[in-house]
Parts: sequence; C-alpha cells; structure tokens
Amino acid sequence: MTRYFVTGTDTDAGKTLVSAGLLALARSRGLSTLGLKPVASGCRRTDAGLRNDDALALMARSVPAPAYTTINPFAFEPAIAPHLAARQAGENIGLARLGEHVAPLLEEPRDLILVEGAGGWRVPLNDSEDLSALALHLDLPVILVVGLKLGCLNHACLTAEAIRADGAKLAGWVGNLLDADFARDASLYADNLATLRHRLGAPCLGVVPRLSRVAPARRPEAAIAHLELPQGD
Repeated sequence: MTRYFVTGTDTDAGKTLVSAGLLALARSRGLSTLGLKPVASGCRRTDAGLRNDDALALMARSVPAPAYTTINPFAFEPAIAPHLAARQAGENIGLARLGEHVAPLLEEPRDLILVEGAGGWRVPLNDSEDLSALALHLDLPVILVVGLKLGCLNHACLTAEAIRADGAKLAGWVGNLLDADFARDASLYADNLATLRHRLGAPCLGVVPRLSRVAPARRPEAAIAHLELPQGD
C-alpha cells in the first residue's frame, strides 16, 4: 500500500489533474484508491452543502466510494488562501485537528492513497503552521506537480529544496504543461525537462501535455497515458 502527499509549485499547477490521473491509472489496473483534499477553499453552495470541484474529482476516482466529508472535511466558499477563508468562517484549523481526521484514513486497506494539499508547499494553514506540515506529521513522501511555464525551473527547484529542508522525502515529480508557448520550441522544451530531471533528483512520473481539447471531467483519464504510478518506498 502506498500513501503520498501531493503538492505543487503554485496554485493551479495541476495538482488535482495529476492526483485524479494517478488515481484513475491505479483504478485501470484494478487497484483500490482514495484521494483526500482535507482543506479546500473556492467551494460551491449546493443542496448537500459546500462542494469543491477538486475534491469531487478525487471522490469520483476513489473506489470504494467514500463520503464527501471524508475527502474534504474543511470546505470554505471564498476562493482565497485557506487560512484566510477559515478565519472568515470562524474556523480554527490546526495540524493536530487535520491529523486526527487523515491519519485513520491512511490505515484503510487501499492500494493507493493521495492527500492533496492546497496551493503550494508553503501555503499557510493558520498563523503559525503550514499545510505542508501535515505531510511531515503523517510521514508522507511527497509528489511535486510542476506547472510547466516560464519560470518553472526556479519554482520547482525552490519547492524541492523546501520539501527536503523540512525533512520530507521527494518521491517523484510530474510536469504539467500550462503554457503551450513553453513547448513551442521542441528542442528547448526538451532541454527544460532535462534540467528538471537533473536538478530535482527524484523520479519523473510523467509529463502531461495541454489537454484543452478534452472535456474537463475527462482530463484525468486522458492524462493516464502520460503518467506512471510511484513505485513505493
């Protein structure tokens, strides 16, 4: 059984696309899965309560199917930093509280469990803790999603350095092409990817191209062809 924390080089780097894609890949091989999004801002009001599209994408690819509140226990409506959204809602989210929810779920007999963060590695959880501390608290190796665009080399290297400096293991990384122009020169694009492979010093689990022609709901399945499952620790 393998468990990982998924972070990104920034907000909208593609964490959910990659997480849902890895879960879908595992499902295609007959494995049991669970995707968790413990904290999510930018949620919609529905008859069933606040719902986050990223959490719903993970839920759709988690088998056996869990309850929504299992996947996303802390849901906030404003699309702002989670600690600010929690403050506006009068909530106090701490590492201990999050850990109490997530830790028992990691003991479930699932072949692959992914815990998706919010924003990047340094996104605040509250005034004194970062959400990334959950990965350390639960001893989860980290998968880094690199949003491929101009500036990604710096963002990726800094994030990898921070992950390791905090004492977590970088188990692998996935490139997700955000800017089509970044890949327009095929030779230069290959050089950028080679630099990432060399500098990050962790297995590349895939490079996902632009999937803009694919309906959003089906993009994780389209990403399967470009992903590899982590090999465990």
